[in-house]
Amino acid sequence: MNRNEVKDLIVGPLANVTTPFDHKHRVDLGRLAELTQMWVEKGLVKGRSVIKVVAVMGENALLRDNEWPPIVRTAVQASKGKATIACGIHYKDTLGVIEDLKKAHAAGAVAAQVCAPIFNDPTQNDILRFYESLSDAVEIGIIVYNTPWMTHGGINLATMKKICKLDHVIAVKWAPNPGDDYEGLFDLKDRVSIIDNTGRPMLGHKLGARGYINQTVDAYPPHDFLIWDLMENGRYDEAQELYNNVNVPLKKLTVINNRVSGGVARTTKGMAALLGHSMGSMRPPSLPLGEEEIKVLREMMQGWGWPIVN
Repeated sequence: MNRNEVKDLIVGPLANVTTPFDHKHRVDLGRLAELTQMWVEKGLVKGRSVIKVVAVMGENALLRDNEWPPIVRTAVQASKGKATIACGIHYKDTLGVIEDLKKAHAAGAVAAQVCAPIFNDPTQNDILRFYESLSDAVEIGIIVYNTPWMTHGGINLATMKKICKLDHVIAVKWAPNPGDDYEGLFDLKDRVSIIDNTGRPMLGHKLGARGYINQTVDAYPPHDFLIWDLMENGRYDEAQELYNNVNVPLKKLTVINNRVSGGVARTTKGMAALLGHSMGSMRPPSLPLGEEEIKVLREMMQGWGWPIVN
C-alpha cells in the first residue's frame, strides 16, 4: 500500500451510504450496483468523494458476517475503478477486526473505518495496542473513527497522535474527546487526512481538514459539492450559509423522526426515496418514515430546491 496515495483519496464530502434492502429486508446487491453506478455518474469519484459502505449509516451492526463482504465487493465492481470505496468495521476485538480488514481488502476496499473495541472496556494503552496490531497485520488503509459519545469509545488527543504515526493509518474521522482541543490534531494534517465529524466543516477546512461527514451527498450530490468547491476556493461565508440552510433543519428533523422510531438511516432513506432512488427501509425494529414524516421531509426538500420525484 502506498500510504500517501491512499491518504489523498480520503477527501471531500464523504458519502456514508445506507444499505439497500428489498421488501423482506434482504440485502439487495443488484440495487446497490445500480446506485453505485448512479453515484459515480453524479460525481462521487476518486479525488472528489468517498463511497463508504456498511458503516453506521449502512447498518453495520445489523448485518450478518456473511452479508457485508459482498456489499463491499459489489460497490467496488460497480464503480469500475472510478470511485474510492471504503467500508466500516466497528466494535470488535483485535483478532476479529484483523480478519475483517483482510476480508475488506480482498473485496477491493481502499480503506476501512475502524472504531475502538468498546466492548473490551479498553484503556488508552489498550486502544493504542489495538491500532498497532491492525497496522502491523494488514495492507489496507485504516480510518480511525473517534467515538467519544460511546462508553469506552473515546481516544484522547495524546493517544490519537501516536496512532496517526502508524504506517497504515491514513485518516481520522475527527471529533475530539471532551476537554481536548479540536485544533490539537492538525499538526498532523500532512500525515493523515483529517475528516471533520463535528458539524463544523468550514472550521475544519480552514485548519487543514480534507473532508467532512454528512448525510446528504449521496442523496443530492450538487449540494455538498457546491459547499466543498466554495470551501476549496476560500469562500467560507457562502459555504456556511448553504450548509446551514440544509443541515441545521435536517438535523433537527432527524432528531424528531427518531423519537418515533430509532435508526440512524430512517431520514436518509426517506430522502433517497423522495429523490427517486429508494433503498428500502431499515431493518426491524426500526420503522420506515410514516406519511406525516414524509410530508414534512418533502416540503423541506422542496424548499431547498431539490428535485423531488415522489
